[in-house]
Amino acid sequence: MRTISADVARRTALAAQGMADPRPSGPVTRRHLQRVLGRVRLLQLDSVNVAVRAHYMPVFSRLGAFPTEVLDDAAWAPSARRPRLLVEAWAHEASLVPVEDWPLVGHRVLPQRWWRHYAELLERHPTLADDVKAVVAERGPVGAGAIERELEHPGATPRPLGATWWERSEVKRVCEYLFAVGELHVGTRRHFERLYDLPERVLSPEMLATPAPDPADAARELVRRSASALGVGTETDLRDYYRLGPERTRTAIAELVDAGDLETVAVRGWAKPAYRDPAARVPRAIEGAALLCPFDPLVWERDRTERIFGFRYRIEIYVPEPKREFGYYVFPFLLDGRLVGRVDLKTDRATGVLRVQGAFTEPGVDPARVAGPLAAQLREMAEWQGCDGVVVGIRGDLCEDLERALR
Repeated sequence: MRTISADVARRTALAAQGMADPRPSGPVTRRHLQRVLGRVRLLQLDSVNVAVRAHYMPVFSRLGAFPTEVLDDAAWAPSARRPRLLVEAWAHEASLVPVEDWPLVGHRVLPQRWWRHYAELLERHPTLADDVKAVVAERGPVGAGAIERELEHPGATPRPLGATWWERSEVKRVCEYLFAVGELHVGTRRHFERLYDLPERVLSPEMLATPAPDPADAARELVRRSASALGVGTETDLRDYYRLGPERTRTAIAELVDAGDLETVAVRGWAKPAYRDPAARVPRAIEGAALLCPFDPLVWERDRTERIFGFRYRIEIYVPEPKREFGYYVFPFLLDGRLVGRVDLKTDRATGVLRVQGAFTEPGVDPARVAGPLAAQLREMAEWQGCDGVVVGIRGDLCEDLERALR
């Protein structure tokens, strides 16, 4: 087993995630999106829209300002000339994955999650799943609310006004169950609402005819994809990328190591062995700046983020405001290969400005060095979001320098 430095591991991880790739010199196209997908492998979906939808931001972080319809069309508005590139599936979490990866993340491969608890609901209403599928066959793509109204299901509990996302009606829960197990797909979205459709109206006949892979074969391929996206990582890192089970991941890693498709390495400062993609690049330096949303695959595994960057990061959405350390929706800031600060961002759509509600540098980092590159990224993000400018608050040691740089 060879030993590599923590600095080499960091540069390997950044290159694997596309942070060493040059940004497009002209308009961003579908081809550029495919390049990003070849690096990150999947885009996590999340309902929080306080700054920007989670699936758009990793593309912006790697390509700069891009027309969001490039991604929308690839996922939810395919045409004969531009077929679907992405499909929704449960992977890391609710995610967009390349269409060709769909068989690998099917419910026969990944561990059952929340949907395993829906058996009792289906037992109580044994015809509800078929009733839902019949409505979708007739009316799809269609949302859960419209399905519920169509069924007028006597056992359905209407969603109460102001209910939080987990207070779902029984019809909605069955829709989500059928989506999770592959009996329904998401044909498109309307105002981010899932519109369900039949698999044969979302996936190509060739894809539907693809046999379900053997779970062990699929696990090996998913670990291989994880290693490609991470560059180097521990067993836990490789497992987390697609949320594979521990035993299946360990078996897949051992088989890939034996085949020469993974290299076992020791990283100085890491407590556990690591596994490196033999094709991973190690640039001499990483240059440039990027804002990273909380669901960016470079930072979504918080222990890995701390191990690689020395950057302790927690999302504080569910922390009461008085107890928050940095803010509600905080973006780490990457500068020349280091996480040097963080900003709490909100897109104020009513007033048309991007609000920096807090801005902080990491210990030992000079705010004056960070302010200029961060200001440039914030200006670009604001323009991309259709905002007229950036407004800086007063929380954090970086605010004064940042405001000056923006002026």
